[in-house]
This record gives sequence, structure tokens and C-alpha cells, in this order.
Amino acid sequence: MPVDTKAATDRLMRFLAVEGVTGQEAAIGRELTAALKQAGVPAKAIRLDDANTRIPVPTETGNLIVDLPGRGALHNQPRIMFMTHMDTVPLCAGAKPKKSGRKIVNEARTALGGDNRCGCGVLVTLAAELEKQKLDHPPITLLFCVREESGLYGARHVKLDELGSPVMAFNYDGGSASNVVIGAVGADRWTVEIFGRASHAGVAPERGISSTMIMALALADVKAGGWFGKVVKGKQQGTSNVGPVTGGEGRPAGDATNVVTDYVHVRGESRSHDGKFFKEITKAYKAAFEQAAKKVTNAQGKSGKVKFKAETDYYPFRMKESLPVVKRAIEAVSAVGGTPNVRAANGGLDANWMVRHGIPTVTFGAGQNEAHTVDEWINLDEYDRACALAVRLATMR
Repeated sequence: MPVDTKAATDRLMRFLAVEGVTGQEAAIGRELTAALKQAGVPAKAIRLDDANTRIPVPTETGNLIVDLPGRGALHNQPRIMFMTHMDTVPLCAGAKPKKSGRKIVNEARTALGGDNRCGCGVLVTLAAELEKQKLDHPPITLLFCVREESGLYGARHVKLDELGSPVMAFNYDGGSASNVVIGAVGADRWTVEIFGRASHAGVAPERGISSTMIMALALADVKAGGWFGKVVKGKQQGTSNVGPVTGGEGRPAGDATNVVTDYVHVRGESRSHDGKFFKEITKAYKAAFEQAAKKVTNAQGKSGKVKFKAETDYYPFRMKESLPVVKRAIEAVSAVGGTPNVRAANGGLDANWMVRHGIPTVTFGAGQNEAHTVDEWINLDEYDRACALAVRLATMR
């Protein structure tokens, strides 16, 4: 079952040229739809869902879903699903892809967008090869998710009845096509608003309550307690990070140095493969900010206040290697000449939510390298292998 690698690469270059940062996927959705139709998929089999109406941040369009009826000897077998995400990180805006030998590189000082235009290329190539070669296969759902990069929102908010009840799924999002990712971390995203009191820093600093100092004391406490960065507490491990520190929507009273800062907005995250431990990390941050607020007082004895909010972005999972989806993945990787590398990921995947929805999902790479950086590039040998792997997975008996 050879794959037309030239056509597959041409599709990838085509998709890379279409901008579609997270939340703004309408244009790439249209391009994918056009390419699917050109590959022989009937228009009635392609649709957008309404997940964007349930996503709590502005999102141009819903997930793109494609229904491929079964064919031949496998037509009545249980449905399977192939999925990827069609958004890129904002750093990819303005990318200029260029083929260089067996690589695709970027002529602009931006990220390239291989994460995850490679996955899009694999799924469309799968549809094209199944149709072109008239291969026997079970009913297949193709799912192109929105807003993966900003919170796995598309996979989180998809309606299961839109997917046709697949018994297993294969997600494309990563580097090597030989990686068989069967688990991933869970994560909290948290925000804290710090409320102090503004005062003239030169005339009456004692009347003020510095929200900046509250933040500094809290973070110093977190660091001293071993809760920042790589977190190891006995047998439990995880990570945490403090993200942007800004004035947020609340905005401080002033941005001059002669005003005691009365408001600071901080965002961060906690991660772990242990579903309980990332919650413990989050609790450590919450306690540190609350204690720091009590410590910073003004001349009148009034202290600062904090408003801490945490939300679980996605839940950790680890599938057993004895599951049919994992066995199928390992067998298929070997069949296309790869050496299966069964592993767990330290980042969140759309597979986190698929498994949470009850659909066992294995994730493979598709040739992306140095994702989310200006050094991003695509390995076309791995991309070709990922395309061949998809065809193999879809046609196994």
C-alpha cells in the first residue's frame, strides 16, 4: 500500500501556507475542506460542529468532522477515528515554508506551523489514499480540532454523538512517527488577582499596600518550599510555572514608580502524571499567595487580599499496553519499518480529553521538530512514515 509522497508533501506545503493561529481556524478549515473534496470525499461527508459556541473564549469556527463509510471486507467492522488539531501557536503568524532537501524550513523569523499542519496533511492524505487505492477499511471518522494550543478546547467540547461511536482513535501531534504515546500529564491553569492599596510612594508609602510585594513574598515562599519548576516530593513528581505578570483587566491605579502598586494579575500552571499531585502543587501556590497577603500591611494595619482561581485544563491518563488500540498501534509502527517507542508525554494532548470521553486514543508524531520556536522544521521522512502508518492503521485486519 504505497503512499503518494509527493502529493502528501504538496498538501503539507499548501496547509503550511494558510495562517490559522489558535482561535482563528476558519481559513484553514476551508482549505482542508477543499483538499478533502479534491481527494474524493463527498461534500455531504464533511461538516463543522458547534463546539465553538461552547468554548469560553472567542473561536471562529467549530471542529471539522469527516465521515468515511466502511468499504469492502472491513465495511462492517467497528468505527475507528483519526484526529489532529488545525490551529497553530500565535508565533506561527507570517510563516513562509520552504522545502530544503528532506526538510521543510521557514524563511520567516516565526514558528513554522508543523505543529500541527503535519497532522492535517496526514489525515487528508489518508482520505486520499483510501479513495485512490479503493482500500478496504472500517467506518472512519476524521476529526480536526480547534484551539488545541490554547487549552485543548475543541477536543474538550466536542459532542460524542457527532463522532459516530469510534472504539479507538489515533491522534497525530508530535515528532517521530514511531512514538506510541499512551499517556500524558494532567494540568491546572490558575490565576491570582492581588489587591493592595495605592498611595504616593514618595509622600506616604506607609499608607499603601504593595501588591507587587505580596507577589514577591508568595513566589519566594513557593520557591523555598520546592514547588516551583520541577517539583519532587517523595515519590510524587510534577512541574509548575509562573506565566505572565500583568495589570490584567483590573489594571493598577498607575504605572509610575511613585505609586504603590495596588493590583497585580498573575497566571500559572501545575502539571503531573499523578491526578492528585498537580492539585497539591496548585494548593501550595494558593496558600503562599494567601499567607503573603496577610504579611503585607500598611500603617493602619490593613492587609492586602488575593483572589485565586484554578481550573483543571485536562486530566492525566495512562493506558495499559494490553489494550487493543495500543496493540494495533505497535503492530502498525513495526509494519511500516519503525521501532515502536511506547511512552508518556509531559504535555497535554487532545488525547487527554478523548480518553476522558471514553475513547482510548494513541498519539503519534508526524515529523514536527522544535515546535513553538523560530527554529521549527519538519522532517519529511518522518512525515512520509506517518502517512504510511495512518493507511496501515486504517486497513489492518
